[in-house]
Amino acid sequence: MAPAKKDTVTQERTFLVVVDESEEMDVALRFACRRAKATGGRVALFYVIEPADFSHWIAVEDLMEKERRMVAEETLSKFSDMVAELTGVLPILHIREGERRDTLLQLLEDEPGISILVLAMGSGKGGPGPLISALTGKFYKRLTVPMTVVPGTLTEDQLNAVT
Repeated sequence: MAPAKKDTVTQERTFLVVVDESEEMDVALRFACRRAKATGGRVALFYVIEPADFSHWIAVEDLMEKERRMVAEETLSKFSDMVAELTGVLPILHIREGERRDTLLQLLEDEPGISILVLAMGSGKGGPGPLISALTGKFYKRLTVPMTVVPGTLTEDQLNAVT
């Protein structure tokens, strides 16, 4: 009996960063870019369009939804350029609608190519941030990939030292 062949295709490591308006997100993104470049991996960007509670007028709601989609696309385009500059590779882009935590967990279940979730911890009085709190709290059992939590206060020199 011949020995089994080793799979010659290796799955590249994909670092997922949740794009939002927080100050610390930039640190998570730069960390993920450096890790991806150092390991021959890729960065994936995830933007959640959270639902608006404005169902009084359908036409207004539709317009608001289109505007939120346009903001999502513009934001991802901006950060996509940054990822390409830092890694030399365009990122994988994901846009979904819904509540951020649940949508993130669903994406991780739906996309087996995502290897690592990278989040940066908030430094303000609000704590580490709602996603980190949820994913290290009662929702940790639904997390399907390792999560790297980066201090959101890391400087450029500190990022260089750890990546």
